[in-house]
Amino acid sequence: MKKLHLTFMGLIAGLMLAGGVQAAETGVHLEQSGVDLGDQASLQRGAKYYMSYCSGCHSLKYQRYSRIGEDLGLTEEEVKQNLIFKEGTQIGGNVITGMDAELGKKLFGKAPPDLSVISRVRGNDWVYTYLKSFYLDESRPLGWNNTVFPNASMPNPLWELQGLQHAEYGKADATGERPVAGLAVTQVGRLKPAEFDQVARDISAFLAYTGEPAGLKRQSLGVWVLLFLAFFTFLAWLVKKEYWKDVH
Repeated sequence: MKKLHLTFMGLIAGLMLAGGVQAAETGVHLEQSGVDLGDQASLQRGAKYYMSYCSGCHSLKYQRYSRIGEDLGLTEEEVKQNLIFKEGTQIGGNVITGMDAELGKKLFGKAPPDLSVISRVRGNDWVYTYLKSFYLDESRPLGWNNTVFPNASMPNPLWELQGLQHAEYGKADATGERPVAGLAVTQVGRLKPAEFDQVARDISAFLAYTGEPAGLKRQSLGVWVLLFLAFFTFLAWLVKKEYWKDVH
């Protein structure tokens, strides 16, 4: 039992260390996303924003439109009207981008990756902070850069909502380069900062869902498991009380 306990503690420590290493590798502070898979309205908005601003380049090839509608409480008509934009796509089809891979390479230097499991690979906080961290950079081919993922090959798909950000640079380091110390909005977008934060949170929540759709059912199932355990504990207490009532 002691050996099992030590093994378990070692596993927990290893996971914590891995998380710390991943955070250190980013070189930036990751903001807490506040993702809540129990917030169905947030997931629905996230699906709408993703399909409107991201699906033109990025697929979710492990997801079907019908499954998204079922899990997020959307009718078939709502899915067709709000989530399917590629002509000829059936509701039972996978979420595949209309962009050709070769065109993607030509435009961005590489084909845009599938984002089905990006939240499982990077984490919800990484996705959330990444969406908020684009800034204008004339040195980049497309004129954009990102503090979370430096030299990213994509522009900011949400710039109309967020506005335009410019980098504020710190003191030069030993190599003479000036690191980005912060970002400042120099041209306001259609949304206020708090409203845009919610958009980034909604998209992060939707990508967290696509990374593990079973997570929704696991949360609802967990409530019933806890109720069963509470009821079983009560029964065990009654049995114990009856068994020991004549024992002095």
